[in-house]
Amino acid sequence: MPRILAIDYGQKRTGIAVTDELQIIASGLTTIPSVTTINFLKDYFSKEKVSKVLIGEPKQMNGEPSQSTKIIEAFVVNFQKVFPEIPVIRVDERFTSKMAFQTMIDSGLNKKQRQNKALIDEISATIMLQDYLSRKMI
Repeated sequence: MPRILAIDYGQKRTGIAVTDELQIIASGLTTIPSVTTINFLKDYFSKEKVSKVLIGEPKQMNGEPSQSTKIIEAFVVNFQKVFPEIPVIRVDERFTSKMAFQTMIDSGLNKKQRQNKALIDEISATIMLQDYLSRKMI
């Protein structure tokens, strides 16, 4: 079975998570500079089968688009041009960064380790993907 991949796209960094082949467990894959995302995905898709890609949709608390929406929308358009055969599912990414930070605290990471923004982005993508998998199973 092909994997599902999640992207937490940001202005500077992009966190990426992926499922196992049975689409049961979400795991952090990596965090990369955002400018390299398409090239990273070309390489990854050449090695692994992916059935769909989740891309975070940033919203404010009231449901309105956030400041980073334009950047992410441009990425989604570019992604769909480069990979037209891969379906894109937009998912609400509100609270994922806060949840990622709390996960780091709960895991016992020290203060210096918790300041690693790249790790926060990767964990955020993992949380988005695990949440999607949980809702899919219901």
